[in-house]
Amino acid sequence: MARFIFITGGVVSSLGKGLMAASLAALLQARGYRVRIRKFDPYLNVDPGTMSPYQHGEVYVTDDGAETDLDLGHYERFTGVVARQSDNVTSGRIYQQIIQRERRGDYLGATVQVIPHVTDAIKAFALTETDDLDFVLCEIGGTVGDIESLPFIEAIRQIRNDLGRGNSVSVHVTLVPFIAAAGELKTKPTQHSVRELAALGVQPDVLVCRCEQPLPASERAKIALFCNVPKEAVIPALDARSIYAVPEQYHGEGLDTAVLTAFGIVPGSAPDLSRWTDITDRLTNPEGEVTIGVVGKYVGLQDAYKSLNEALVHGGIANRVKVNVRWIDAELFEHADSDIAAQLEPCHAILVPGAFGERGAEGKIASVKFARERHVPYFGICFGMQMACIEGARNLAGIAKASSTEFGPTDEPVVGIITEWMSAEGVQKREAGGDLGGTMRLGAYPAKLDGNSVVSSIYSATDISERHRHRYEVNTGYRDALENGGLVFSGMSPDGMLPEIVERPDHPWFVGVQFHPELKSKPFDPHPLFASFIAAAVRQSRLV
Repeated sequence: MARFIFITGGVVSSLGKGLMAASLAALLQARGYRVRIRKFDPYLNVDPGTMSPYQHGEVYVTDDGAETDLDLGHYERFTGVVARQSDNVTSGRIYQQIIQRERRGDYLGATVQVIPHVTDAIKAFALTETDDLDFVLCEIGGTVGDIESLPFIEAIRQIRNDLGRGNSVSVHVTLVPFIAAAGELKTKPTQHSVRELAALGVQPDVLVCRCEQPLPASERAKIALFCNVPKEAVIPALDARSIYAVPEQYHGEGLDTAVLTAFGIVPGSAPDLSRWTDITDRLTNPEGEVTIGVVGKYVGLQDAYKSLNEALVHGGIANRVKVNVRWIDAELFEHADSDIAAQLEPCHAILVPGAFGERGAEGKIASVKFARERHVPYFGICFGMQMACIEGARNLAGIAKASSTEFGPTDEPVVGIITEWMSAEGVQKREAGGDLGGTMRLGAYPAKLDGNSVVSSIYSATDISERHRHRYEVNTGYRDALENGGLVFSGMSPDGMLPEIVERPDHPWFVGVQFHPELKSKPFDPHPLFASFIAAAVRQSRLV
């Protein structure tokens, strides 16, 4: 039977619960255990698919088509365990399921209540598909004390009681602030947070204390005394030089040992952290550096491009170079007096990421033109591929009015909404005016690559599978015109209907993909497209 680790946060948000959960899972993996991580989100949205990136950050997409919290990206990147739809649930989804069951009469006339109906649904989510695992880590979003998270805290209290002693552990991530005027670390916020969690019936077994200064032994002892945990279970968590140094840092502070001890498990031999040692060595001792210009519309919040940023870092790890990302607002290039060259010339490569909506589109098209004409490596992802096709249509294929139906009615719809496509379950159909959360092509889909293409040599394969999240596709009716302009359709859906990859063979490195390769990249297994893109940037850096 799987053992459960419940992870909560206190005092303030953004303490790094997701990163801690991913690191702990990686440490348990390094000890030979089978793990899976799940995220409980207290908000009432059914999923984050319709939420603004400024509100929620990136939407992470799984192979099976779930739109999930960005923490699931951390989970996959640190463990290599492929996330599933069953690994993320929100209050909205829980309540939606309960209301649907109530309307069907499944409760046989009973009064539907938070306890037991909501808590039972949360418990069922936590316990499903766990038979082949040693540990299941469940992260509770938000902060202890939030009214939204109360049903989840109650559910984990019940699960701990149901499973019995030795089968669950509570890890509480909290803040020990440093008061500069007093020159002291203050433990009182942690004490209050633990007291509030204990009042809800969940006594933490391990405390992870985020702090800006080293936590003295005396303060650890004080926290242990007032929070009713062993001193060895008070784990300091200082900022690390890289998120990929965090697993080794937590191991050094004894996190994995404290968790196993709380389960009554003798830790045994040390974990094999060689993969993490190699990664941190490559990050700490690069043999060069490159600058990548990312021309986007959400650059004010880098969490909107979390997986993209990490995939670029992974490309740097593969080439043993430091990657400096220059975030550029696409709207800067839409003004008549904008100096595109001044912004992009310092970049060794240019990337246009995924997005929705017309804002910034013309600036991205201008960036594509700059990269094409100046022979600067270019990588277009999803929306970035579509803008590459529109740029090629306008400037090389003679289609001056080329545009996307996403921007409004157009006589030259080089990009249009998709209403029908083939999936593993058969033909999928969507209505153009349907719910935003249900009109996208989501999840992993196969593609076939031209055997003589640049991308087939990058992948060393002609059959691939990548994750999608988009509502519009490049119109194959313009394929001949675009290819006459030098933009080759080198990857297609197996039925030949949907363009997946375009490239310019006569360019140093010019690739556009309809999918999101960043979602599958890992520090110990960099995505081949990002590894190749950064390699091209390295070559470009030697030319300038």
